[in-house]
Amino acid sequence: MPPLMFAALTILLLFGYPVAFALAANGLLFGVIGIQMGLLTADLLNALPQRIFGIMQNETLLAIPFFTFMGLIMERSGMAEELLDIIGQLFGPLRGGLAYAVIFVGALLAATTGVVAASVISMGLISLPIMLRYGYDRRIATGVIAASGTLAQIIPPSLVLIVLADQLGRSVGDMYTGALVPGLILTSLYVAYVMGVSIVYPQALPALPLEARTLRGAALARKALVSLIPPLVLIFLVLGTIFLGIATPTEGGAMGAVGALVLALINKQLSLSVLKQAMDATAKLSSFVLFILIGSTIFSLVFRSVNGDLWVEHLLTSLPGGQLGFLIVVNLVMFVLAFFLDFFELAFILVPLLAPVADKLGIDLIWFGVLLAVNMQTSFMHPPFGFALFYLRSVAPKEDYSDKITGKLIGKITTNHIYWGALPFIAIQLIMVAIIIVFPGVVSIEKHKKFEDAPLQIEVPAPDEVSSSAPKFNLDSEPGK
Repeated sequence: MPPLMFAALTILLLFGYPVAFALAANGLLFGVIGIQMGLLTADLLNALPQRIFGIMQNETLLAIPFFTFMGLIMERSGMAEELLDIIGQLFGPLRGGLAYAVIFVGALLAATTGVVAASVISMGLISLPIMLRYGYDRRIATGVIAASGTLAQIIPPSLVLIVLADQLGRSVGDMYTGALVPGLILTSLYVAYVMGVSIVYPQALPALPLEARTLRGAALARKALVSLIPPLVLIFLVLGTIFLGIATPTEGGAMGAVGALVLALINKQLSLSVLKQAMDATAKLSSFVLFILIGSTIFSLVFRSVNGDLWVEHLLTSLPGGQLGFLIVVNLVMFVLAFFLDFFELAFILVPLLAPVADKLGIDLIWFGVLLAVNMQTSFMHPPFGFALFYLRSVAPKEDYSDKITGKLIGKITTNHIYWGALPFIAIQLIMVAIIIVFPGVVSIEKHKKFEDAPLQIEVPAPDEVSSSAPKFNLDSEPGK
């Protein structure tokens, strides 16, 4: 039955049914079939309401609407526009300076919003016209913007890390800590790529002309410092409090949402209309995530009841190569499926099946989660269905237009420009996957120490051993003995 369930789910998805309903319908259908065939008992489906209420009571998932709301408000606060302008001026004299500014601001927005859509749309609206104005190659300009926006996938407080932590049964704070260094390394690889292109193909990434650099010297330094203070304060409110153990991720998200409102208010960008739009989008995304989670819960309940987890475990543990063979196959499957599914769907369908196998093979689940997060980042960049490409397409010029400042005719951005621009960054993301596998130490894993004065641990024997030998406890023994 497990292979049949997978085949039926694949067919439903290929027909275009919504993932949440395809998962739930598939689980219920095979649950009824299993009951009718005598493979399952009717009591199985009685467990569904309790599991669904368990999802609704999961406080960790509250971080998703908080961070989504924060990102959407930040998009309207004017912070991204100000940062891109100032940092663009700072890197202006360098070839590719605007591209460096986009990557740097993308990393800052990732550390304050955790929402890909907000980052890509903000930078597409603000930086793309400037890059086109001064002669940037269209493929490189669009690729840098889309890739920098997807840094919100791996740099905390990423939504995908929250979902993965929940599905892997691990702490969100530990997942954030583990992902921080890989996120910074990936950002550095983007910078290295831009630097390489600026050396090999300098006309594709020109420096800003002198007349476009309106700020210089001490004035530029003061402006840069003032512009950086608000996002750095917000980063500390969100990530600093989490890493220091002062707040949980849910509490950090709540503080971030309040901080974003304050910034929008200071910049005079907060209105009833903006608030309503942000709340509406937050409600839609949160509902989308929870419905997929409910659907996957129904599917997994029936799938595990017919020993589907054991089937998957046997399938993957019998692969040649042990841990390495497992990691190669899993990453290949994830990469291929990312062409058709987004990261929420991958996280809710596949991760619960892969996690027990990884754990059995001795793979740390925090490390495994960060590896999968980097791999699933490609789902935003894959032509033709990558969401980051769709977000950028929605704001990129579809027709030739006359630039307001220079007056010259600027060529349109085609879909092919966006697709070709994404390919080098997909390759960089795959290189990052290989780096994590070859150098596992780049993922910070918290080692929990066992104290010698730990409470007395009592081993309970298996039921068949009770009759042969009863456990003997010495309750007066010293701690640790």
